[in-house]
Amino acid sequence: MSNKTDEIIEKLKNISLLEASELIAKIEETFGVDATMTTNIGSISALPINLKAEEQVVEEKTEFDVILNEVPAAKRITVIKTVRSLTSLGLKEAKDLIESLPKTVLEAVTKDKAEEAKKLLEESGGSVTIK
Repeated sequence: MSNKTDEIIEKLKNISLLEASELIAKIEETFGVDATMTTNIGSISALPINLKAEEQVVEEKTEFDVILNEVPAAKRITVIKTVRSLTSLGLKEAKDLIESLPKTVLEAVTKDKAEEAKKLLEESGGSVTIK
């Protein structure tokens, strides 16, 4: 390889996927080519290039679990009341839940509901995570 080619390769190693996608679009536009085609040059086979940003679909999580990690002894009663208000648990079930932590308080809820539950549980004294 020539020095110029080596320099280009080194620069390509340091660009983001978004920049790579923009570069591919610019090459396609400038040279009138489709980067998704495979090419055969002698015995070298290139794989299809497929880095378009809009084709990279990232699934956004829609269901969350609210997990109660810790409850200070002085805040147990307040947290039990909050757990009962967030769930359909009775007094004994809510008490049992906070005695065997960490425990999932709510499962498969929306992000808003999970954030609201976290806020309420933290205000009442519990330590909470959302997964």
